[in-house]
Amino acid sequence: MKVSIVIPVLNEAINVRAAIDRAWAAGADDVVIVDGGSIDGTAGIARLARCRVFVGERGRGAQLNLGARHASGDVLLFLHADSWLAEHSVQQVRDGLRDDRVAGGAFCHRIAADGFIYRLIERGNAQRVRWFRMAYGDQGIFLRRDIFEDVGGFPEVALMEDVRLMRKLRARNRLILLPGPLHTSARRWQQHGAVRQTLRNWWLRAAEAAGVSPDRLLHHYSAHSEAPDECQVASRNAEKLASDRSA
Repeated sequence: MKVSIVIPVLNEAINVRAAIDRAWAAGADDVVIVDGGSIDGTAGIARLARCRVFVGERGRGAQLNLGARHASGDVLLFLHADSWLAEHSVQQVRDGLRDDRVAGGAFCHRIAADGFIYRLIERGNAQRVRWFRMAYGDQGIFLRRDIFEDVGGFPEVALMEDVRLMRKLRARNRLILLPGPLHTSARRWQQHGAVRQTLRNWWLRAAEAAGVSPDRLLHHYSAHSEAPDECQVASRNAEKLASDRSA
């Protein structure tokens, strides 16, 4: 069972090399990076690593679909650039998919920060998958390729492509939650405040379920990759890293 890890990136110069290395360490058979038009040298850094790099239209859904088309595995595991699996976690995927009734699933979360609030968020995320069969992208969604293609891949919308994909899956396929853990950066919770960010996520989900378009919701969702200070620092670091590795 060949597992491809697909990682969409946008201005992730700080994280992309580590994301690639950790994907291999997790047990990937294939690593695909899809850049959405970074301005900080992300794609250049990725090309120096052991992976395949594609540049496409900006938008996580479109990037994930492009990566899936080029991936060679019969299982697709989608990771965010600031998330990483423990070593050999891909074997958990192979073991879980030995049951032909299982279409895919996600991993238990581990937010890379200390504090009781983060442990509560992790527990809530796990229960959301168990009770409602609703995994988010930062939990490492994985699917058999044929199932992914059968449902039409990720909806190419401005926001919440993961939620819309899971809605299509949970009605007719068995999904599992693996122990992982999948580690993820706490940067979004720390940037906005853990409670505030969690409430914002709930509000976005409720608004989308009520019919508010992803394009409108995008105005209420600030992407970390667009933060000017981070991009400027990342650009400088990317240029230095590329120079050092090519020397």
